[in-house]
Parts: sequence; structure tokens; C-alpha cells
Amino acid sequence: IIMLGFGLGWLALAEQRARRRGEGFGPGLMTDVEGAAEDAIVRERATVAQGFDPPEAARGDRAFAGPPSAVAFAPLAVVVVVNLVMSLLVLPRLDTAFLAEPRWGETSLAAVGGVWSVVVALAAAIVTVLVLNPKRLATPRASIDAGVNAAVLPAVSVASLVGFGAVVAALPAFEVVRDWVLSIEGGPLVSLAVSTNILAALTGSASGGMTIALDALGAIYLGLAAVQGIDPALLHRVAVIGAGTLDSLPHNGAVVTLLAVCGTTHREGYLDIVMVAVVG
Repeated sequence: IIMLGFGLGWLALAEQRARRRGEGFGPGLMTDVEGAAEDAIVRERATVAQGFDPPEAARGDRAFAGPPSAVAFAPLAVVVVVNLVMSLLVLPRLDTAFLAEPRWGETSLAAVGGVWSVVVALAAAIVTVLVLNPKRLATPRASIDAGVNAAVLPAVSVASLVGFGAVVAALPAFEVVRDWVLSIEGGPLVSLAVSTNILAALTGSASGGMTIALDALGAIYLGLAAVQGIDPALLHRVAVIGAGTLDSLPHNGAVVTLLAVCGTTHREGYLDIVMVAVVG
């Protein structure tokens, strides 16, 4: 509520200032979205953990007529329902003792069940889309190909962030940073918010900063939470909201892409972004 109210209030003031100055959509507005997406810098900066490969946005076989609301919402409902059914009914009834074997990574259903449920739910949703839209998807292969291509770079980006975090955590200097973060007064919630913010600022990605922070410090914070009686769910919410603050610095992929598509510069548009995405 605070972020929404502050953001809308600031944008209303910005609109009033623009109207008083007689501003409108200037000649610099880029109407060629595909041209912006193909820009090498835009593509490089936009492809972060929470993004996609911009040139793929306009590809695939687009339907001329949109589906009815029920058909449009059906895949979303399938994701939720199948995810719950897999998590609560199907997976608990399977014999997953084999996961403890070394060749399967000595893991458990608790560690991989969430991923399995989501993968099956998304696959079911894709099938639902294909079944409910046979006429709208004249060449589904083109759309599936575009979707797969758009997913490759973000997947590699996530993997590189995890690898980067593992390397950073293995460095001797990281012990100094870890000790400093954990010594911040105010308890583990405050230090967790600070650490995720710093890492999100460095990577220009909220998910990237949170991934590195939780991979390197997650076990420590869970231990502190258990000692101090802090709900792990509260730790999670603080980490998520904290990571979504300083991630919106000028080098953030979404910021670079948004400004490029709108045909404006950081000098012209970044102040409004920083007010609604960071200050609020």
C-alpha cells in the first residue's frame, strides 16, 4: 500500500509538472519496439534473471483475435490447481527413497518436490493453451520456438549468478563482508535487508542479489532465526522486499530496456524511476 500510494502520487505530480510545461510525446519517442529490442546494449542489459531475450518478444505466430476471458485464464488456473495437486496428493504418495542415493545427489523429496510440481504444472498449462486455441495458433511450432529461444539467455544468466555467488562466497575477503553484515545492529532482519540490497545493487537484479545472499548466508540467517524465534517466512518476506529496492539502479536491465523502448534517456526519465522504484 505504501509503495503503490507513493508511486501513484509521485507520477501524478510529474504529470502535472509536464502539463504546466506543455510537454507531450516528443519526436524522440521510439515507435519501433523491435528496433529497440535488437539494440546490442539493450539486449545485453535486459537479459538478467528476471527478464527475457528482448528480440524474441515480437516473434512467433501471433493470433489476430484474442481468446475469451475464460480461455485466457484457464492456463493460469491449471498452473495453480496442478501445482497443489502434485504437492499435496501425488508426490507424497510416490516412493522417492531413491533420491537419497549418491547418483541422485543424496537429496530428498522436500528439496526437489517444489520444482517438480511447478514443472508439471507449467507443462500442463502449455498443453491447455494448445488444446483450447487450435485455430488461433496456426503454427504453434513458431511460437514454441520463440518461447524456448527467449528462455535460454535468462536460464544461463541465473546459472551464472549462482556460480558467481558461489565463487564470491569462497573468497577469503567474503568472510570480512559476512562478519560486517552480521554485525549490523538491529538483528538478523535488518542485516538481511541490508545485505540483499547491497548485492541487488551490485548485480542490478533483485533476484540475482537475493540468490547470492541466500546461497551464501541463508543457512546462517536460518540459524539466527531459530535462536531468536523469528518465523522463517518473515525472513523470506524481508529478503524479497529488501532485494527489490536498490536493484533499480541505472544499470538494471528492466530500466535500460524501458528507457530504450520509450525513446528517452537516463537524464530525462530516470528520476521518476528512482522515485517510484527505490525511494517509495
